Amino acid sequence: MSNFIFPDYHVHTCFSGDSETSVQAMLDSAIHLGLKEICITDHLDYNYPNTPDFFLFDIETYFSTLSAIKENYQDTLDIRIGVEFGLQPELGEKLSQIASQYPFDFIIGSSHLVQQVDPYYPQYWENKKIEDCLFQYFQTILDNLKTCKNFDVYGHLDYIIRYAPIPILNYPFETYQFILEDCLKTLIENGIGIEINTSGFKYGLNQPHPSIDILKCYRKLGGEIITIGSDAHKKEHIAYAFDKASTILKDCGYSYITTYKNRIPKFIPI
Repeated sequence: MSNFIFPDYHVHTCFSGDSETSVQAMLDSAIHLGLKEICITDHLDYNYPNTPDFFLFDIETYFSTLSAIKENYQDTLDIRIGVEFGLQPELGEKLSQIASQYPFDFIIGSSHLVQQVDPYYPQYWENKKIEDCLFQYFQTILDNLKTCKNFDVYGHLDYIIRYAPIPILNYPFETYQFILEDCLKTLIENGIGIEINTSGFKYGLNQPHPSIDILKCYRKLGGEIITIGSDAHKKEHIAYAFDKASTILKDCGYSYITTYKNRIPKFIPI
């Protein structure tokens, strides 16, 4: 498997409000790198504060466009059509209906907001201890999982550390272990996996999302479903640091990564 590049299962295009890269540019980059499979997972974040339409796209147009492109690339790249849901407790029913109504191959569920504030913005961190901010974020994951269950993998489980006002290169897992274990146990009980998101390396964190400690904990608790995603918004970040991801997963006790078609998982040896 040494020359095999694993499928990238977290990719954004111009259908996402925070990407200007065309679908074709992303796919051509994947082919250039030697990928044989990729999953497009553009943002669908309802009720995003201040700019409620920024992370939305027309689902019918999304499918018609990607389906046509998929046909054009069928001889060179296996394209799966996915989505990244922005989870919020009040959206559980709405997101479940969308997941059931449309033929997505794969669905990521992610927490981008804490009480209607994205940790991306400095205001989230103002007048708070960093420890409290992290606890609040992880509690939001638990709150989301009470109502949001119709998705396949939880995205970048410790997304929040990207945006801390001071770099958090190695936050103490033990401090948050109890609540993180609750999150992971809830995911496992509901048949939902996690991803190893390599964008952490791009952001200078020197590790993926989630941290290596969380990856080890998930595996120790019996978690098996895990996808690899770059979270690329630009073509140069497709399959970013996947060589590191493969090594990390082996070191954490994983034997397989997961891909999806029609929401059905397939396990590929590492």
